[in-house]
Amino acid sequence: MSHGVMRQIPEYWPFCVLCAFWHGVCILHCTTIALHCTTIALHNHRGVCMKYIIAVIKPHKLDPVRKALTALGAAGAIVFAALPAFAQEAVEKAADGAAAAGAAAAEVAATIAVADGPIKAPTVEQMAGMVDKGDTGWMLISSALVLLMSIPALALFYGGLVRTKNMLSLLMQVFMIVSVAALVWVTYGYSLAFTSGNAFIGGFSKMFLAGVSTTTYAATFSNNVYIPEYAFVVFQMTFACITPALIVGAFAERIKFTPLMIFTVLWLTFAYFPIAHMVWYWAGPDFLVDAPNDVGFLWGKAALDFAGGTVVHINAGIAGLVGCLIIGKRVGHGKEATPPHSMTMTMIGASLLWVGWFGFNAGSNLEANGLAALAFINTFVATAAAAVAWCLIEQFHHGKPSLLGAVTGAVAGLVAITPASGFAAPMTSILLGFAASGLCYVFVAYVKNKLKYDDTLDVFGVHGVGGIVGALGTAIVADPALGGQGWIDYTVFPAIPGEYVMADQFVSQLWAVGTTVLWTGVVSAVLFYALKFTTGLRPTEDAEREGLDLTEHGERAYNY
Repeated sequence: MSHGVMRQIPEYWPFCVLCAFWHGVCILHCTTIALHCTTIALHNHRGVCMKYIIAVIKPHKLDPVRKALTALGAAGAIVFAALPAFAQEAVEKAADGAAAAGAAAAEVAATIAVADGPIKAPTVEQMAGMVDKGDTGWMLISSALVLLMSIPALALFYGGLVRTKNMLSLLMQVFMIVSVAALVWVTYGYSLAFTSGNAFIGGFSKMFLAGVSTTTYAATFSNNVYIPEYAFVVFQMTFACITPALIVGAFAERIKFTPLMIFTVLWLTFAYFPIAHMVWYWAGPDFLVDAPNDVGFLWGKAALDFAGGTVVHINAGIAGLVGCLIIGKRVGHGKEATPPHSMTMTMIGASLLWVGWFGFNAGSNLEANGLAALAFINTFVATAAAAVAWCLIEQFHHGKPSLLGAVTGAVAGLVAITPASGFAAPMTSILLGFAASGLCYVFVAYVKNKLKYDDTLDVFGVHGVGGIVGALGTAIVADPALGGQGWIDYTVFPAIPGEYVMADQFVSQLWAVGTTVLWTGVVSAVLFYALKFTTGLRPTEDAEREGLDLTEHGERAYNY
């Protein structure tokens, strides 16, 4: 300020400064009391208190605060030197309280500094502070969306495609498979799929959900981010419910109900749970560095499957193909017309499948963040591209597009993007949708007729072929050079992006596809043949002609 202004300041200015400084000392005393209380709370309730203190202070970091206090201290020293002796004495007494406050602040700062980085192998108590309500809410919503895919979406989609006399039987089969699978899952399925055992199957440590409670947690794909274990259990349960339900479309209209339920339990046990364990089981991002071998066989091969291309679709597609070959063709197949009885039902089912699939794919991220949004948009555009592609092919091949073709193409796109949904970019997802639609069309329209197998609702042609295209295509679209997400190296802590080599990744994807095809192919064949020669699989020819609605369930889908 100018000398003119200085002359206007009263001669008693040191007293004004002293009053202002004393006011600051009083504030420091109050701060001291607050910090002492905080310190006591930290010692008594460290986990809970630190969760809130870090949430407030950590985003802004401590450096700016430290620098500001340093500058304030320097200015205070200058003012202190200019004060008279009696004022200096008063300030020195007040400084004792400030020193205590500083000690308490240092303790808080040290505690925050320790918690500033990720914690390796956190305890259950520490995990409790790493759960976000947004992630938990998203996982519960996603679980409901995936259940929607089975009932009513898949049931309506399949039901509309069969003849009227078999509509109710498809609804019943899908509904009861979901019910049976849910019980098997919580009894021992979750334990076999997601506990440590060996590279091919888990153990029974969580049979009947032993050890699972509201205070246990499941890892996500980020260091120090967890969700309640119950949320993970129910989300994965919906996958176990829909996968065997997909299979029934391959031999629809010609299988007895009771053998189908027995097959469901056995197939889940010997095919689905092992494949899920091989592909998806691992120790988690905070523990893998200390337990690098605690992974499933295909996880160890570095196979990428974001949401179930191998576990769900190839698994179900191959089982469906094996089933339709062993059970045989429908009575009158190739001689009698078997048009869908209600494309309206099928379109409603396909639309609900599309909506539910957002929970299937985006929910598989296990967190509500940008990667979930990426999986969401990839699921959207790949499906749209596949539907458009199928209609364009039909326009060229038959001269007109069909609703059946549009919804079939959409499902092919949904299947193909599933393993790549969290790895691809939106534009490459569109290309993957186009490619899958074209290849699935070839199998549905040409290969099936050429080889003369009766895959009633094209489970292999769409889910099997689409799943293989998607699984292998993931190696391409996941490449960061094409806008993909690459892969994360969890063998170091904290996890870092790994070096992506497309050729190596393609080999890993081949391992996943080949293992799934071979494993489920052999298991399914053994189970179908065992049931065929014991309980029998097919109804009598008369019962099949009358329709499974009446012969298996004693009721009709429509009474008019």
